[in-house]
Amino acid sequence: MRRVLVDLLFFTGTKGGMESYVREVYSRLEPADPELEYVAFASRELAARGAPWFPGRVIDSGLSGEDRIAWARGELFTIARAARRHGADLVHCPANFGPLRSRVPVVLTIHDLLAFRHPEYVPGAYSRVLRTMIRIAARAARRILTVSRASRDDIVEFLGVPAHRVVVTPLAGSTPARAASGVEAASGVEAAPTPRRDAQLLAVGNRMPHKGFETLLDALARIDPSHRPTLVITGSHGDDPLAPVVERLGLGAHVDLRGWLGRDDLDRLYAESTALVFPTRFEGFGLPPLEAMSRGCPVIVSDIPVMHEVAGDAAVYVDPDDPAAIARAMRSVLDSPAERERMSRAGLARAAEFSWHTTAAATRAALLDALTPDAGSVSGR
Repeated sequence: MRRVLVDLLFFTGTKGGMESYVREVYSRLEPADPELEYVAFASRELAARGAPWFPGRVIDSGLSGEDRIAWARGELFTIARAARRHGADLVHCPANFGPLRSRVPVVLTIHDLLAFRHPEYVPGAYSRVLRTMIRIAARAARRILTVSRASRDDIVEFLGVPAHRVVVTPLAGSTPARAASGVEAASGVEAAPTPRRDAQLLAVGNRMPHKGFETLLDALARIDPSHRPTLVITGSHGDDPLAPVVERLGLGAHVDLRGWLGRDDLDRLYAESTALVFPTRFEGFGLPPLEAMSRGCPVIVSDIPVMHEVAGDAAVYVDPDDPAAIARAMRSVLDSPAERERMSRAGLARAAEFSWHTTAAATRAALLDALTPDAGSVSGR
């Protein structure tokens, strides 16, 4: 049996999609796997809260995943030492970063290359740090996993990694709504749309500029107040930088700014909202639209390639830089119950094409492949 050390230094409960990815994948891997044993090297925060979903032993690194400097040092130096100390045959680094160098082979998951494709959306010094750390991790990795064809193409272009060494393992929507309806994640059976409140739109994400929330608020302000929906925006930490924008646009009666929400609260919002609006300018994958679709919630998304990978024909597509077009799309969806029902059913069918079990199986296969003697190393520039 071969031992895989899983780098969970980043996991604190506040990192969004990357944490969903790791939790959903590893909760579907078998603790009694005859070929692989999984050991987690966890942040201080994760070790304290526990990880019952992880299929193996959890080791407290003593490092805080909320301390960026400690986290960076841990990724660059501590992970490789921990792999040797705990007798690992392989390291999986699932959150973009990994060791400077490692005697133990590394499989790296890169979710996106925002700092390469759009450095203007990342603060200057931090952008340079991100690019350096990702290049280092990619250079040391034997295999690279990523979550979409769009991200694979960026990895090939910006990191010089041969395409055949990059494995695409798409994400999937979590399935409590469909499971409760008696519909399995991969069954392809459509559930009836969930009853929803009238005229409540939902937007989900952090407050980085590429998420497009200021443009979304501009779009909302263009809708006549007598027909303007309520817009709930989740995902901020601390004081919300959107609050002054809401005040400036006079939208206080129509915008509900929420902080970081737990899974149950977010599920409730997906279920009760009329539609999700996701006006992002860049994503590695775009998990919120898929999660919304898996609950029968219609989605309005940006007309960018990765969103077509995720949503297919189930979404309404908009130019993320055109607030007037976003406003028209919101009104169109809100004004047509028949269109919402069509989108809801199409979204359920589309979401059923994505499966965490498939992602987990592909991840396990990539880990085993990286352990073969002729796996070689990934070259990067």
